[in-house]
Amino acid sequence: MAGNSQRRNRRTSNKKGATVGSGGQRRKGLEGKGPTPKAENRKGHKAFRVTNAMARNAAKRKPVVRRGGKGTSEMVVGRNPVFEALRDGVPATTLYVQQFIDNDERVREALNLATGRGNIHIMEAPRPELDRMTNNLNHQGLVLQVPPYEYAHPEDLAAAAYDDHEDPLIVALDGITDPRNLGAVVRSVAAFGGHGVVVPERRAAGMTAGAWKTSAGTAARTPVARATNLTRCLEQYQKAGLTVVGLAADGDHEVHELEALSGPVVIVVGSEGKGLSRLVGETCDFLVRIPMPGGAESLNAGVAAGVVLYEAARRRMA
Repeated sequence: MAGNSQRRNRRTSNKKGATVGSGGQRRKGLEGKGPTPKAENRKGHKAFRVTNAMARNAAKRKPVVRRGGKGTSEMVVGRNPVFEALRDGVPATTLYVQQFIDNDERVREALNLATGRGNIHIMEAPRPELDRMTNNLNHQGLVLQVPPYEYAHPEDLAAAAYDDHEDPLIVALDGITDPRNLGAVVRSVAAFGGHGVVVPERRAAGMTAGAWKTSAGTAARTPVARATNLTRCLEQYQKAGLTVVGLAADGDHEVHELEALSGPVVIVVGSEGKGLSRLVGETCDFLVRIPMPGGAESLNAGVAAGVVLYEAARRRMA
C-alpha cells in the first residue's frame, strides 16, 4: 500500500502543465497584436532612422525670416545736429565726447538726453580720434553713432495688414533721393493709418538720421521696406491682390474719383522733377493726378503722398 501511494505521488508531481489557474495569460497570448506598424514607426527599421534624422535636422534649422537688408551706419557730427538727433529720437548706439571739451549748454543737454535714453554708450575720445572718425569734419567735440537701419521685406507690409484683417495701404517711392522727403512720407503714412513705405535699394533715399528726424518719431512704428527692383515689387503686389496707383501730372483720373483707393492699394510717388520712371508708370493699374486750382506745377513727394493718403483714409472711414 505504501508503495502504491508513493507511485501516485510521483505521477502527480511529474504531471505536465500548471497545477493552478493561468489567470488568462494563455488566452491573452493567443490574441492578435493589431496591424503591423508602418516602417517609419518600427524601431530598428531603416525608414524609422531616416524619419528621426529628418526630424532632428528640421529642429536644428532656424526659421526663415525675411529682411530687406540693412543700411549703413552713420555719424551725426556737431553740437546742434547731435542735440537735435537725440531730442528727436534718432536711434543711436554711442555718443563720443571730446576730452576736455568746453562744457556749454548744448553739450550738457546732449549728455542729459543720451543718459536719459539708458541704452547709449557715452565715451570720451581725444580730438585726433574724433577727427579721424569724421574725416576731419567740424564735429565741435560731439559725434553720435547711428546704427544701420533694419529694413522690412516688401511682402511683409501687405502680409501684416491682411493679418490684422485690413486692406493694405502702402506708399512706394520712385526716384526720391532726399531723406527729408522720405521722412515726411513716413510721417504721412503713420498719420493716415498706412502700413508702410517701400523704397528702391539703389539711387534712392534711405532711412538716415535726417529721415528719422523729419518723420518726427513715426519711423519707430512705421516700417520701411527696401526692394531690389521696384517694378518687380509692384508686380508682386498686384499678384497679391493690390491695386497699383501712380501719381502723374497727366494722369487719366483725379484722386477723388478713384474708387480703388478704398481697397488694397499701393500708391506710387515719383520725384518732383522727373515724376514716375517709364517702367514703373507702365506697371501702374491707374495713373491719377491731384487737381491744383492754384496753378502749381507739382508738389513735393511728402505733400503729394499726404493728399492721396488722406483720400484713401477718408474712403475707408466712410
